Amino acid sequence: YDGCVFLLLFLPSLCCYVYFLSLDPRVNGILVQLPLPPHINEGAVLHRIVPDKDVDGLHPLNVAQLANTKTHAPGRSSWSFDAIDFHVSCTPQGCIELLDRSGVVIEGKEAVVLGRSNIVGIPVALLLMQRNATVTIAHSRTKDIEATVRRADIVIAAVGRPEMVRGSWLKPGAVLIDVGINSVDDSTDKRGYRLVGDACFSECREVASKITPVPGGVGPMTIAMLLRNTVN
Repeated sequence: YDGCVFLLLFLPSLCCYVYFLSLDPRVNGILVQLPLPPHINEGAVLHRIVPDKDVDGLHPLNVAQLANTKTHAPGRSSWSFDAIDFHVSCTPQGCIELLDRSGVVIEGKEAVVLGRSNIVGIPVALLLMQRNATVTIAHSRTKDIEATVRRADIVIAAVGRPEMVRGSWLKPGAVLIDVGINSVDDSTDKRGYRLVGDACFSECREVASKITPVPGGVGPMTIAMLLRNTVN
């Protein structure tokens, strides 16, 4: 390729590898497993993916198209992930798919997203907003976070703190999607640990009308959405 020597001299080897995969017509999609080791520039690697092959939806151009509210352009009364011409991050896409397939009406509802990460919190908040929900993003600096969550009809927990959301935080009948996956010590498990979400499942299931388990809830949906992006 033209410029090959320049790239090898001036870009880290991982950037070069991702760039050449992007140019290879045999490669349909690329996902960079995050987080990367601290000595590797995550942004530089993601920039080297051709946006059409960025099946994780993290290239800046794909993020920009989502933030540009392209999904609800004038004259478009409804949309699907198969119809838009850019890739949406897999886990947020899976959250919306779970809500849709479970018959949850998003429009007009109050939604609270716990967490403001680029991978989940911000894109899922944008998707909920574009489906006409009223959205609040809560985070570590939110005052009275319990009261904020208690207002929500839909709660997306993606904060990375084990069992942070308690049953007493929820409005009765709220829908809770738990994106978190955390390991906690458990001497009764042969592995010495067990996986829990960001919500206390045993408490929240008594209050919520719908709730996703950890593991086995959002995780499989993320993989399904990755494959859908690749097919698209």
